[in-house]
Amino acid sequence: MAATRSRRLKTLVGASNVVAASNDADPALGAKRAVELARRAEAEKITGLFTADLLQIDQAGLAGTTGTQEPLIALAALSQATARIGLVATVSTTFHHPYNLARQIGTLDHASGGRAAWNAVTSSVGEENFGEKLLSPEERYARAAEFIEVVNALFDANEQDAVERKASGAISVDPAKFHRIDYRGRHFSVQGPLNVPPLPQGRPVQFQAGQSEAGVAIGARFAEVVYTSQPKLEDAIAFATELRRRAASFGRAAGLPFTMNSFHAVIGSSEADVISRLKEKHERIDYEQGRLKLADMLGGHVDLSGLPLDEPLPDALLPEVTSINRRRGRVEIFRRYARQGLSLRELIIEAQETGHWSAAGTPEQLADAIEERVRAGVLDVVTLHGLGNPDQEDLLLNGLLPELRRRSLIDTDYVGDDFRSNLELPPLTAASDRLARPA
Repeated sequence: MAATRSRRLKTLVGASNVVAASNDADPALGAKRAVELARRAEAEKITGLFTADLLQIDQAGLAGTTGTQEPLIALAALSQATARIGLVATVSTTFHHPYNLARQIGTLDHASGGRAAWNAVTSSVGEENFGEKLLSPEERYARAAEFIEVVNALFDANEQDAVERKASGAISVDPAKFHRIDYRGRHFSVQGPLNVPPLPQGRPVQFQAGQSEAGVAIGARFAEVVYTSQPKLEDAIAFATELRRRAASFGRAAGLPFTMNSFHAVIGSSEADVISRLKEKHERIDYEQGRLKLADMLGGHVDLSGLPLDEPLPDALLPEVTSINRRRGRVEIFRRYARQGLSLRELIIEAQETGHWSAAGTPEQLADAIEERVRAGVLDVVTLHGLGNPDQEDLLLNGLLPELRRRSLIDTDYVGDDFRSNLELPPLTAASDRLARPA
């Protein structure tokens, strides 16, 4: 599905954690470091900052620091220290309410001057903190569909001139221009109006993460950018083809949704340096902890203790995807790896990248890999790693990014005034072109 494209690849980096550590001399050190890295990313013309999230502490330590800050508050802080870079908050549609989210992300869009986005996830952990049982993937995505419908309806209902600035600098509100939505669904009943004025962007940019059957369906229907784990080019082509086929069936514009991959790269200055760095990385792996991480990739209920590291997994240990109540797309990836005959050791190595696209190489070699997906028409947005990592940052900023610019693959400056424009998304058009909500 090769495509001719004038639009360049858009780039994201992870927003650094703003929290304080117990051994910080300055309790604001985390926030100051996050601001410094956000400004560094903006100076490099990175399109956006991305935050992941979990709604629990990961007792086994498999997820690192993910979930140790609240994304919307962290990004609100970074919005005041930056001017152009986009701000993407991951939000659970299973454990939040759409009216509150619309107020929060809408306020972030105002506070940032039109740079907000939210990544809708259905969450596969954290139910114990909300007094609920984890719904099936199908039920979680049905709830997510209603959640997004409510949020969009709230943003669309209010009139553009509902609020005006007075000569004093205060704002004047016309209540008659804030409109109810009277949404009645299976999961939500929301009257409205949303009491946040119309957004600078109209709506925040809609990201969505999920690659199971139900996840693909909701991404095709609603998302502007779909975040997916596709470790191999052929997987990426198959995924993007099916996603856009389904999107077309919903009447979406050609090319939507954009596809986004996280590129887990080991960058070296030479081939010898790459080999050395990769060897060191593999030597640092705790293979006993790695068994737990691989089990997590396979749905969390597989016992890999005692199995020989250099033999393949017994087929009988591989779970049926439909029996898993969490991250089925990830399970499919690792089932496929196991059935290709990878040894337990090799599977544990792959699990360090959690099923994402990964590669090791020089800046030129990694740019080749990125360019291949761009030219195939299956990569619109990429998350790059290494910023803030002393071992990799220089090779990212002075190696990979300049090489991507040299090939005219990424932007050399921001192209618009808000995040939607900088992603070069089609403009939001008349209400008749937007997705209808239930009566």
